[in-house]
Amino acid sequence: MLKPEPNMIGAYGPWAASLVGDEPARLSFRRAAFTDVDAWRAQAKPRTEALFLAPDIGAMPTATLTHQFDFDGLHVEHLAWQLPYGPPTEAVLLKPAGATGKLPGVLALHDHGGQKYFGWRKIARVSREVHPMMRRHQDDHYGGVGWANELARRGYVVLAHDVFSFGSRRVRAADIAATVEPAPPPEKNPESPEEIAAYNRFAGQHEHLMAKSLFCAGLTWPGVTLAEDRVALGLLAAREDVDATRLACAGLSGGGLRTVYLAGLDERIKTACCAGMMTTWRDYLLYKCWTHTWMIYVPGLPRELDYPEVLGLRAARPVLVQNCEHDPLFSLGEMRRADEMLAAVYQKAGATDAYRGTFYEGGHRFDRAMQAEAFAWFERWL
Repeated sequence: MLKPEPNMIGAYGPWAASLVGDEPARLSFRRAAFTDVDAWRAQAKPRTEALFLAPDIGAMPTATLTHQFDFDGLHVEHLAWQLPYGPPTEAVLLKPAGATGKLPGVLALHDHGGQKYFGWRKIARVSREVHPMMRRHQDDHYGGVGWANELARRGYVVLAHDVFSFGSRRVRAADIAATVEPAPPPEKNPESPEEIAAYNRFAGQHEHLMAKSLFCAGLTWPGVTLAEDRVALGLLAAREDVDATRLACAGLSGGGLRTVYLAGLDERIKTACCAGMMTTWRDYLLYKCWTHTWMIYVPGLPRELDYPEVLGLRAARPVLVQNCEHDPLFSLGEMRRADEMLAAVYQKAGATDAYRGTFYEGGHRFDRAMQAEAFAWFERWL
């Protein structure tokens, strides 16, 4: 018997990968049995929704305006809302200063990046003073800018919120049992880089415990994230200054993941951009699960749809997927295979112009060139 190539689970890798297989999954639109895209979606989407095991959040919360001001040509609103669980969600809303009438709305989805102390602050700026860790984060991944600001300047209402376990929604040290290891750092000077780095190390290890506990509650981490992103989308759509028929979402990395799930499953999203977060279940299974968060995994879903085909549930509504050829989070061959899957879904749906998959040189990022392409895509479709 041939020795399997090295992978995440050793000798069990080829067997596990064979369960996913090379052929389209059971509910893939690429299967010959499916010919009508709407009839296929009517079958595939409810099944996918059910597998997410999202919590019932109940009635839409009310967003409270905590304060507002103008900054660098933008009107800024700090918002907060209370979900049925956990600390209040904090968010920032940006739009051109002095804008009137209804504008298209974009839900800006922050990344993971191993930085769970921060949420929306990764992608927006509301002051000349930027935390040094966030300045470095934006330099490394976003071309040195808050991309939510750059988009808002172009005539959009942009909402960026902290999602489950990030920023204002993070797990607090005071609420953790003393038996948890590693122990969370005390919050004595929460904005110090040293304390934030210690918190981020704790939060990375704590993800395993959070995922296990969510499973025990009959939930999945992607389901909780999806539910919270849908609340934020609903609050954005309900605003008097937003045209609810022109909504989009976008994000890099963990924000790209959230884009895949939200844009794939919520028909209010007219167009979307997923940056730096496209591959296949086979890539996660064999090679790259060690680089990724529990926010990805939906038990049972790979037997129904491959990962890119969750985003494909939105065919023939437009979507842009941006890949980085030297992204260490993914295998290039599987990124290209995912691109082929999405292109095939859109071609079969008769909407080849509504899907674009692009590949950029370099590593994991959503830099100014990628932002320019994304913003032009939004202008075309919104």
